[in-house]
Amino acid sequence: MITEAIILAGGLGTRLQSVIDAVPKCMAPVNDTPFIAYLINSLQKKGVQRFIFALGYKHESITAFIDEKYPSLEKVYEIENEPLGTGGAIAAACKKVKGNTVLVINGDTLFDINLKSFSHFHTNKAADCSIALKPMINIERYGTVDINNRNTVIAFNEKRFCQNGLINGGIYLLNVRNFLQEQLPPIFSFEKQYLQNLFSVRPMFGIIMDDYFIDIGIPEDYERAQQELGISQ
Repeated sequence: MITEAIILAGGLGTRLQSVIDAVPKCMAPVNDTPFIAYLINSLQKKGVQRFIFALGYKHESITAFIDEKYPSLEKVYEIENEPLGTGGAIAAACKKVKGNTVLVINGDTLFDINLKSFSHFHTNKAADCSIALKPMINIERYGTVDINNRNTVIAFNEKRFCQNGLINGGIYLLNVRNFLQEQLPPIFSFEKQYLQNLFSVRPMFGIIMDDYFIDIGIPEDYERAQQELGISQ
């Protein structure tokens, strides 16, 4: 069972700044509660016990909230002194993971997957990386991912209008040891330089999970979160 998670929460949230008043994106209030609380609560319900928070922009406000709201939470703060990209942030956080498999999620996205099923899938595939894929229709904001009948990733497609497809839900299970052995630079994009560059030569798989999904990265979906989420989520 997966008990450790990395939450990527270092971003500014440029597209949200007009509505969240210069707070980190993961601290955007949803019904008066910072969004990151929904993520922590959801993961705790799924059995995650240890959290590594990969932080950057205005990290003091995030750590102060977590320390006050979750005083007994087993946690590590990995704070970047310069922007490392998603890949660099994950790599730095992976060095603080105790086990060899870690869940990685984005701090602006809630994808309410069945973690037990995801864990079994990752283990059975002996994957370096497993990706939770969300079926969507009328896709413009996201690129899509293609898998074959064995769930092997066979393509990452650029953002374009698509009537239906599978998007990368921003949730991964990583083999920590294998990931840290990759010859990757200190600053890099996880999506481009790891996933897109290496999927054809590494065991990477995608699993379709048609569960609740919301990404608060744009004002329209941030507003939708106010209507859809309660702190018990």
